[in-house]
Amino acid sequence: MDPSGILPWIQNQFPGWVAITLFVIDALVRIIALGTIPYRRKPAAALGWLILIFMIPFLGILVFLFIGSPKLPQRRREKQHEINQRVKTATGNQAIIGRSDHLVLPLSTAAQLNYELGALPMVHGNSFELITDSVYCIDEMTEEVNRAQTYVHFEFYIVALDDTTRPLFDALIAAHKRGVAVRILIDHVGSIGYPGYRSLVKLLDSSGLMWRRSLPIRPWRGEYQRVDLRNHRKILVVDGTVAFTGSQNIIHPSYNKKANLRRGLMWKDLMVRCTGPVVDELDAVFASDWYSETDDALFGEFDEELDAPPESTGIMAQVVPSGPGFDQENNLQLFTHLIYNANREVVISSPYFVPDTALLTALKTESQSGVDVRLYVGATNDHWVAGKAQESYYDELVEAGVTIYQYHSPTVLHAKFILVDDEVTVIGSSNMDERSFSMNHEVTLFIVDEEFTQRMYALEREDFQVWSVPLDAEKWGNRSWMRKYAENVCRLGSALL
Repeated sequence: MDPSGILPWIQNQFPGWVAITLFVIDALVRIIALGTIPYRRKPAAALGWLILIFMIPFLGILVFLFIGSPKLPQRRREKQHEINQRVKTATGNQAIIGRSDHLVLPLSTAAQLNYELGALPMVHGNSFELITDSVYCIDEMTEEVNRAQTYVHFEFYIVALDDTTRPLFDALIAAHKRGVAVRILIDHVGSIGYPGYRSLVKLLDSSGLMWRRSLPIRPWRGEYQRVDLRNHRKILVVDGTVAFTGSQNIIHPSYNKKANLRRGLMWKDLMVRCTGPVVDELDAVFASDWYSETDDALFGEFDEELDAPPESTGIMAQVVPSGPGFDQENNLQLFTHLIYNANREVVISSPYFVPDTALLTALKTESQSGVDVRLYVGATNDHWVAGKAQESYYDELVEAGVTIYQYHSPTVLHAKFILVDDEVTVIGSSNMDERSFSMNHEVTLFIVDEEFTQRMYALEREDFQVWSVPLDAEKWGNRSWMRKYAENVCRLGSALL
């Protein structure tokens, strides 16, 4: 409603003094919002909130007060800072442990950036196995848990009990019974709506092992924070010797929903089995989240391992945690740094590609500079609003020379990675959207190794390109105005998704 018409409308609905009071409150809400909401917010996010508040002031300000802060409560942020300092002390305040003279400058500065933001150093002596089959990956996890002797740390966003995951939970419970310290973190809001979650809760409660809901929303138990700040990490660590991380949740690839089964939807993920010092770094990320939920600090279990002399052979890698517990957007800063330093090619796979201005500008700039930029997205998207917001960026990306590939339907592309030139791979849980940059806890592997990166390019050639269709720019440009309208409306609110 036009502000000039608010007072007459209010006067017709309420007594004079009530009308004037409501008008003054309405005006104050708008004026205060205009001067306070943009503080340390990206212009797009601030504009989204201001549009909402100006259109529906009273409801808008209530929604803002409820979910407007992109940060965790102060106590949780203090815990993260404490953990960062402990990790930096345990690693000797070194951004790169071991030989680094062979690293080109953009990669050594990337490692320094990651260390300043996330506290974990780049380390030698790692090895990685790519796993592209979700069911096989769960089987591999189960085998490792069956071999566990000391501890198992399990942290995932969506977790459910079904025929695919039951053997893994049976293995976790069996490990607990034989004296292994099993600790489980499951995102509360992420998992609660999926078939099999309630059965899993009953099973875990009756098992006696240690488990917690990440970022729980249970105000009746005094457990509450902003609803849409979530723990999106995927980590399994066994005995500090082997770990798994990547994009996969612990659920059947159909996500157990009848609608998905009717449509034949199956999620395609990418996981990495890790050995070497990065296992301890992934364990440190788990420990930080466990400490946040339980006040139980686990760092005494592996302080010495983090301080152990590193190997100067094997793959160089670094774990990059990010999320609302940190002061900055760690993953976004790494992504843009690497893209701007590309010389020949950049390959990105993301199920939800809704870039902020910095990332979008980086991709367009590099493409227009002659770098071969290839983007893989799904032809099928399980979130309609996010999907339409994503499509709103296709025109300008194609105009800048970016090649967009749509992975075939009905597969839901869920793998998340970036390849840069010959030797850089970034792989983990993070999407390319505002939610993953600022609202979700994410974990990313920054890998510098030519042989491993060539394996990733082979996967792109033999799988992603085979099962994808390049976007037809001319046909796309002729889509209906109604579709463009829907895309633009969804894009307008993308900063708030």
